[in-house]
Amino acid sequence: MKSELSITLIQTNIFWKDISKNINQISKRLEGINGKVDIILLPEMFSTGFTMNPENVYEKMDGKTISWMKDMALKYNSAIGGSIVIKERNKFYNRFLFVKPSGKVEFYDKRHTFTYVGEDKKYFSGKNKGIIKYNEWKICLRVCYDLRFPVWSRNNENYDLLIYVANWPSPRINAWDRLLCARAIENCCYSVGVNCIGEDPNKNKYPGHSSAYDYYGNLISDKLSNNSENINISIDLQSLLKYRKKFGFLKDQDSFELC
Repeated sequence: MKSELSITLIQTNIFWKDISKNINQISKRLEGINGKVDIILLPEMFSTGFTMNPENVYEKMDGKTISWMKDMALKYNSAIGGSIVIKERNKFYNRFLFVKPSGKVEFYDKRHTFTYVGEDKKYFSGKNKGIIKYNEWKICLRVCYDLRFPVWSRNNENYDLLIYVANWPSPRINAWDRLLCARAIENCCYSVGVNCIGEDPNKNKYPGHSSAYDYYGNLISDKLSNNSENINISIDLQSLLKYRKKFGFLKDQDSFELC
């Protein structure tokens, strides 16, 4: 079992609906990673920006972005994750892709589509749980608005690391900061979130604040930054297991089922 896991959060601006430009930009950012990392995380819809016009930017599961992710995972011997617009069986999904160095692709479809801007009218809600294994860690994949729904993030599933990728705007960034911390505390796990920066053509501003919290709710990334930068963190599974053994909070969790 690999006890330590190193993660790099790529906090970046996103070029609106320009897949090639975003891929090229991120490729250059990856060249700046120092040393070996286990997981590289990118924001929600990192290749297009958060769009309500999926018909103009969608890809298939054998498309350009996934091919690039496989190349990068192999090149850096790291898993790489982030969400993109996928069309499958004539439906659009906001899909979190987690590509392993072996080329295997795991995925999670965003369950809570953002009704405030009509995402529910364009994208289908996912049904899969989003629990995967990587380097003996159990990881729960989630996307942006999912962060507001603690029942879905708990769902009687035990995992070690909770990951959120997002395009979370400035007016509600206070909720992002606090909910990421809360999810770590209540689930007795590490909670990591990567957000974008900049402004889209709809005048939505994104302030970054990509961050990571441990099971106590302590901020373990250096700071809450609004700059374009790579944020590096390291987490330890043995420390987490000792915490769970000592306190046993998850043993007292409520039992429930989701429809």
